[in-house]
Amino acid sequence: MRLGYFSMPLHPLGRTWQETLAEDREAVILADRLGFHDAFIGEHLTDLHENITSSMLFLATLISDTEQILLATGTTNLSHQHPVLVAAHAAMFDHLSDGRFILGVSPGALPSDAEVLGILDEDRNRLFAEAIDVICAVWESEPPYRLNLPDNRFTVTTEQTIDLDLGVGVLPKPLQTPRPEIVGTVVAPYSKGVVAMGRRDFHPLSANFLLPQWVATHWPNYAEGKQAAGASADPADWRIARTIFVADDPAVAEGYGRADASSPYRFYYSQMLTKMRKIGRLGLFKTHRDQPDDEITLDHVLDRLVITGTPESVAEQIVDFRAETGDFGELVYAGLDWVDPRLARRSMELMTQKVMPSVNAAIGA
Repeated sequence: MRLGYFSMPLHPLGRTWQETLAEDREAVILADRLGFHDAFIGEHLTDLHENITSSMLFLATLISDTEQILLATGTTNLSHQHPVLVAAHAAMFDHLSDGRFILGVSPGALPSDAEVLGILDEDRNRLFAEAIDVICAVWESEPPYRLNLPDNRFTVTTEQTIDLDLGVGVLPKPLQTPRPEIVGTVVAPYSKGVVAMGRRDFHPLSANFLLPQWVATHWPNYAEGKQAAGASADPADWRIARTIFVADDPAVAEGYGRADASSPYRFYYSQMLTKMRKIGRLGLFKTHRDQPDDEITLDHVLDRLVITGTPESVAEQIVDFRAETGDFGELVYAGLDWVDPRLARRSMELMTQKVMPSVNAAIGA
């Protein structure tokens, strides 16, 4: 099982933007040094806590400061910009990074982002589907393109202005062939979108804030999509994100990872719980569909979604989690605010040096 890194990220108010961006960069650089396979970075335009407005721009600053880690948008919100811009910028990033690029995509879920862009009343899932079709078609096509896809608002062509002798009218292609890996974040139980991912040979990343029982619903749908495309689903292509904190001392693990008022894990899930309650998605945290809303407390969420403890304990919890979800190829470690930089770094070190070797020994056996 591989180890990946994912960060939204989410910081408390009061810290400067310059400081939090520097910390987020340091976390990815550390992940590269420790041997993490990839790093996914999220983006939002209008959230003061989530400070990265463009995951691709942020990741571009890390190309020269990292050596082997794959740099992944996690996600590029496709409802926010014209798909030709995404295709062209992603292609350039792939060349700049020497092929260390993964395109992570989603519709974009934050309503205030949609409002500021004037698309609050638009069907953002449809925008997403239309955009990804255009991105793939641009990479597969040759100029002057003539892309007028059925039921798609985006028409792409350079027929009137192309001049191959002059080198204009031509969109760039990625370095990786036929294209970079495309990963879609899955945030809903029984997601039908993951069926479409299977058909298109995109790869799923199940969100860290989903209960294990809901994560387990993703794989059958992905396998269904692969089967519809005449292919077999490979568990190596399935990533699952989890919120994990590892410490040498069990009391420190429980306090920093869950119980202390200053715990970044407590802050993160307090924010997530408030947001999900506000937008009517509290069901993500429910153990059964008809569970009363008043049972979904912060401690209820923390107890079920934070894996914390010593390396031995965390390894056991991950193996138990895998028994509930089924086999998957990559565990994606969710990065949070570094309230205590020493503990945050040590947790990542323990994940690579002790936890993952134990997990892989156990599942190999």
